[in-house]
Amino acid sequence: MRDQKLRELKRAQKESLIRKEFSKLFLEIKLSNKNLQDIYINRVELSADKSTLFVYFFTDKGPEFFQERLADLILYKPSARKALSQILDSRYTPQLVFKYDKTFEKQCKIEALLDKVREQDKSFENSQEAEPTPENATEQTEQNSPKTPGTPTEEQ
Repeated sequence: MRDQKLRELKRAQKESLIRKEFSKLFLEIKLSNKNLQDIYINRVELSADKSTLFVYFFTDKGPEFFQERLADLILYKPSARKALSQILDSRYTPQLVFKYDKTFEKQCKIEALLDKVREQDKSFENSQEAEPTPENATEQTEQNSPKTPGTPTEEQ
């Protein structure tokens, strides 16, 4: 149990280091290649056996734009891998796999749905306030009806 937690911690530390260093490398790449200006590194994940590094990119122009620029990214893969090997204190350097990160789009869709539900909830609450409920209706009729002497009331 303790060994597993330690492995997970070390893996997370290594992923963090790789993300930091790969972000620096990618910034240099972006400065030299203007086609990659609108693409950003969102996250990195190391495979279970640490042989593959998945680099997730995001662009607000969509996955089609990323697919068009993927060929440019792949050209930099060998040099980026070599630079990572010099930075990492590891026996093996993982293979790089570039992917488009869909989590931001999913998050935006979920937030839009939640906003829609909130608006519907507000309109439902407003309609409930406008319509009298059966309890409120009887109270209002009792309050509005003139009290004549000799008619029993709830207080009597």
